[in-house]
Amino acid sequence: MTQPTGTHEFKAEIKQLLDILVHSLYTNKEIFLRELVSNASDALEKYRFATSGQDLADDVAPEIRIELDKEGKTLTIADTGIGMTADEVVQNIGTIAHSGSATFAKAAAEGKESVDSLIGRFGVGFYSVYMVADEVTVITKSVQNDAPAVQWTSDGKGTYELADAEGDYTHGTHIIVRLREDLADQFTDPESVKATIKRHSNFVNFPIYVEDERVNTVPALWREPKFQITPEQYTEFYQFLTYDSEEPFEVMHQSVDAPVQFSSLLFIPKKEWDVLGLSRDNWGLDLYVRRVLIEHQNKDLLPQYLAFVKGVVDTEDLPLNISRETLQDNLLIRKIASTLTKNVLSHLEKLAKDNAERYADFWREHAAVFKTGYTDFVNREKYASLLRFNSSAHEDAEGLTSLDEYIERAKEGQKEIYFVYAPSREAARLNPHLEVFRSKGLEVLALYEPIDEFAMDAVREYKGFPLVSAEHADVAKLDQFETTTKKDVEQLSEDDRSELDKLLADVKELLGDRVTEVKVSDRLSDSPCRLANPDGHVTSSMDKIMRVMSKDTSVPKKVLELNPDHPLVRNLIAVHHKNPADPFIAQAVTQLFESALLLEGYLTDPHALVERIQDLLTKSSGWYLK
Repeated sequence: MTQPTGTHEFKAEIKQLLDILVHSLYTNKEIFLRELVSNASDALEKYRFATSGQDLADDVAPEIRIELDKEGKTLTIADTGIGMTADEVVQNIGTIAHSGSATFAKAAAEGKESVDSLIGRFGVGFYSVYMVADEVTVITKSVQNDAPAVQWTSDGKGTYELADAEGDYTHGTHIIVRLREDLADQFTDPESVKATIKRHSNFVNFPIYVEDERVNTVPALWREPKFQITPEQYTEFYQFLTYDSEEPFEVMHQSVDAPVQFSSLLFIPKKEWDVLGLSRDNWGLDLYVRRVLIEHQNKDLLPQYLAFVKGVVDTEDLPLNISRETLQDNLLIRKIASTLTKNVLSHLEKLAKDNAERYADFWREHAAVFKTGYTDFVNREKYASLLRFNSSAHEDAEGLTSLDEYIERAKEGQKEIYFVYAPSREAARLNPHLEVFRSKGLEVLALYEPIDEFAMDAVREYKGFPLVSAEHADVAKLDQFETTTKKDVEQLSEDDRSELDKLLADVKELLGDRVTEVKVSDRLSDSPCRLANPDGHVTSSMDKIMRVMSKDTSVPKKVLELNPDHPLVRNLIAVHHKNPADPFIAQAVTQLFESALLLEGYLTDPHALVERIQDLLTKSSGWYLK
């Protein structure tokens, strides 16, 4: 039924919406342009579909044109799409066919909902034009051959005028926006409008012209077949997207049909951008719906440990006007995120397998971010396989090995992966906890960053091999391996064994409650002593991290283990046998204890230790001259 010309009233819901939009002060005004361009693009797509294989098609170019009149304070957006009949105009503009809109409009009026959320939730994008307009005129002609052109006009205050349009129009729609006085300069400025189009609608599938200049010149490569795209095109798109002057390190171009349908074009940069840690929030993928930008740097599509990945994701399955609040709780977004994460990890796995050196380049650049993925328990196996460590099997600190490579080199009968935390390779070399491993020829992974230990603690086990700190390795399991670097050490006599027990007791009394116990070590071969955690579970490095987090500056009480085969301990036994009260014993024991604290990173004031070293050197040099 054809609608009569004349004045018509909006339905109550529309009146409420328009009142909210007209008086909205705290919303992104430029969104109206995105919405109008999206509607124009939809109209062009509908025209292409409706005329496919039919006689309705003509030679009119499918395009969107934006004309600006600074003096007249108008912005006009025109498309050559399917157009509308009078009935369709009333149906599409005069009503909102969504239940609950009146209730929501009331909530927005009371400040309980945002205008952006209103637009997103009910698909009322056209009405966003009243955030900037004093009056809007729509002139539209349907592609139906016998349909006349229709003119719809409204100031958004409750009524609209419907009339036959004067003039000769082809199919499509013209929207003439008479801008508010305070916004006219912004939205009649060609450069400002072009920037808005590039920001929100750059990849719309049809040409967009602003004052006869085409604005969207970069193609939506993610929509193109991969075999048709050259490396140069990928580089051009990457540089357009990221403003990086380098070419991308890796490209991941995918079209996924199940469990959800979407296209994505992702890149891994050659360099980590945030080297100073000043732009930690500058990450996320650009989310598009049918080539229209919905959210820049969406942080729900990939976990933060893959924040180095840049790119775009486009889906047909989301509503074009979905709000940010709805995005966060959207099941489809979660499915896309799960698929994207698995695909990125699989790509890295393939890279590591096919080109270990290239993967090592990736690791040295992006490891700091990637390591934070230890909380991704869903993908824990893939995450663990991609970790890399320096190892005692390497000749220098530059070498990298995976957990899989460690397992391949493991000794026959070895069922554990051993690691140690150390601030440097030299610190690892001097770590007394590793002496038994060197003597057995067992490989130990070196963790140089505190986050490495969190990663190990989260992974716990890899392909049936528990990850075990060298500090807590079971000696009984280590004893099954033959010692490859045996030292010819004379066994202690019975008298010396007895004297050793007395020495241990005196050392405990001397150190008091600074240690929980003093005992003979079954692990040391090169060092005179070591400190061990009495609980046997928390490593020294993890204990330090926990103390820093809790602002605990106290020195923990540990077990002091002495190596009875070390020359210094043998000398202490001899001195103790002659005179248990010899002051050298107290001096040497204190020095050993504080040196062990220094190696563990607990000695906060080394002044007494340095003075004691100087005193010992002075005395020993005098003894040497006698």
